[in-house]
Amino acid sequence: MAPRLVSTVAAPLDRASADAPQVLYWPGRRVLVQRGDTEVVALDLDGAGAGEATEVRFPAPWPRDFGTVTVSPDRDVAVFAGVHAVRSVEASGATRWEVRHGCWDGSCPVLHTSFAEYADDSGHFYADMGSIAVSADGKLVWAHVRGPLSDDEAADYEELWLVLDAADGRVLGRVDTGTVASGSFHTPHPDPAQMGLSIGEGEEGSPSLWGRWDGQRLNAEQIDIETILLTVNPSGRNLLSVPLDQGSLDLHQVEGGAVLRTLDAQGTVPPHPRSTGEDRLYWDFEAAFADEDTVVAGTAECDKQYGTVRHWLVDVRRMSLRGEITYPFPVSGPARSAGNGTWYTVSEDRTSLHLWQRADED
Repeated sequence: MAPRLVSTVAAPLDRASADAPQVLYWPGRRVLVQRGDTEVVALDLDGAGAGEATEVRFPAPWPRDFGTVTVSPDRDVAVFAGVHAVRSVEASGATRWEVRHGCWDGSCPVLHTSFAEYADDSGHFYADMGSIAVSADGKLVWAHVRGPLSDDEAADYEELWLVLDAADGRVLGRVDTGTVASGSFHTPHPDPAQMGLSIGEGEEGSPSLWGRWDGQRLNAEQIDIETILLTVNPSGRNLLSVPLDQGSLDLHQVEGGAVLRTLDAQGTVPPHPRSTGEDRLYWDFEAAFADEDTVVAGTAECDKQYGTVRHWLVDVRRMSLRGEITYPFPVSGPARSAGNGTWYTVSEDRTSLHLWQRADED
């Protein structure tokens, strides 16, 4: 299958001092985000032509190695998840709100008030970290943090999953995750009241949770103890995941989390043309829905030793391989979801991002 190249967008920041560009997406909106040492840049990929994408820059409250970041769908704020706080920052640099929490350096009992308190401490440089995401309607921020919060009466250092009011940072709901994270990331859902969370615990496993906010209470159910959530289909009914060993793609029903169908890489994906045929084949930790029932999944991680990587079209109704995707030029890395039936790849030198779509789609 030959895909259509929707656009190629140059990374706005120098790769020497910035992370690779990524795409955040919500229904009807795609934003390229790149985090640098001192700022975050957000480009609107849908509001203008690919070469004229409008840009918003946000000053960063701490260096990029000290946490993660997201932006709102309207790009009015960037939300930073750091070692000691979740902070919402406007393009002017003004703090809209901040929620302080327990330090992600597990050996530190201090409830910090600023980055300056640990900026030169090597232990904090290697601290664990949580993550954040903004809901589909832009009204909620979902945050995985370490307790306690600054206004908690008891010093409880359990990890928390929070639902925050995106306008003022008020804590609307919270649950204990019962985890000991080294890192985490969120999986968005088209329903603002739903969100997925994958938590990496190093050698201890990788529990995945599904959260629902009913307007009064946050409820979270565990989907699995060793699973990475990948992406949700456009209707929001189905969820794709991969186990830690990456051996299979698993299609779940979002309601209840039950596994509906599975596709093993071994025995399904043909060996790489340059391999001896004896290497283990496995799926990437990224994938994208090209439409309601079709997934773009890669074997880039196990292919890269041979120089060229491969992506595949998967029919999730039958959980069968439809064939290899034949790009007009070599791509690198996994296929990552960009919403709206699109996926993206990042150039090997991280200087550009390519947005793709099935050729038979508008």
